[in-house]
Amino acid sequence: MRAADDTEVVPPNRHWPYFDVAEAFPVPNLGRMGRQWLHAKRAIVNLKKGQVTQKLVKEITVAAKLGGGDLDANARLYAAVEKAKKASVTRDVIQRAIAKGSGAGGDGASLEHVVYEGYAPHKVPLIIEVMTDNHNRSAGDIRVLFKSGGQLGGAGSNKFLFDHVGIVEAHHPDPKVDLEAAAIEAGANEFEPLTHQQNDDVPEGHGAARFLTDRAAVHGVATWLKQNGWSVITAELGYIAKMYPELDDTQRGEVGEFLQALEDHDDVQRVWAAVK
Repeated sequence: MRAADDTEVVPPNRHWPYFDVAEAFPVPNLGRMGRQWLHAKRAIVNLKKGQVTQKLVKEITVAAKLGGGDLDANARLYAAVEKAKKASVTRDVIQRAIAKGSGAGGDGASLEHVVYEGYAPHKVPLIIEVMTDNHNRSAGDIRVLFKSGGQLGGAGSNKFLFDHVGIVEAHHPDPKVDLEAAAIEAGANEFEPLTHQQNDDVPEGHGAARFLTDRAAVHGVATWLKQNGWSVITAELGYIAKMYPELDDTQRGEVGEFLQALEDHDDVQRVWAAVK
């Protein structure tokens, strides 16, 4: 785009990803294009980093609210704090989140736990856990998100399609560690191998597993694993689907986009879906 005096005018960027890259960064001016694309990339990365940090801090607050502020007695809080540390969340921010959740110093969190049930595209059942300080706002946002191809159900509409269990995910530096023996010793009911591709918190080359437990046994299983050389990355209650619909690659991609949109909402803490 050029002005009357033939000077180049770069249109203001529209919100990512909707701005026209070809229009905003004209090909002939390669130097300017490179610099502006770099700035755009940095802005996107910073936005994503901010969203991740916000999610981690909220998870710490929720974990402390549900199980108290003692890391040694709250496996979910311990796992959340470890993730936050890896993401370079500062100690002060972590401590404030714990204090807010546990009510230390009178600063208790006024967060409400809300569970939504429904279906993603192609009739994939899902359960969404939301932690919010404004139920009406969150409910409206969730309804809007479901208009992009899902179907929002009422309470109890599909929860029977899931098992409500304890979930502990952990990794061990020995890639040949005996997962079955660890599950038995720790007191888990079931286990399944976990890879870096399935959870990027698992370092490549480590042995890893998802351990399913009774809901009351999460802390005990996580504690045994930590005491026996395992690094715990998840310790929580969750929903595991009993059956998984058959999906082709195209359908899987459409379901994935829908689930990602839900995950990206600030108030959504967990999305449990019958998809592998």
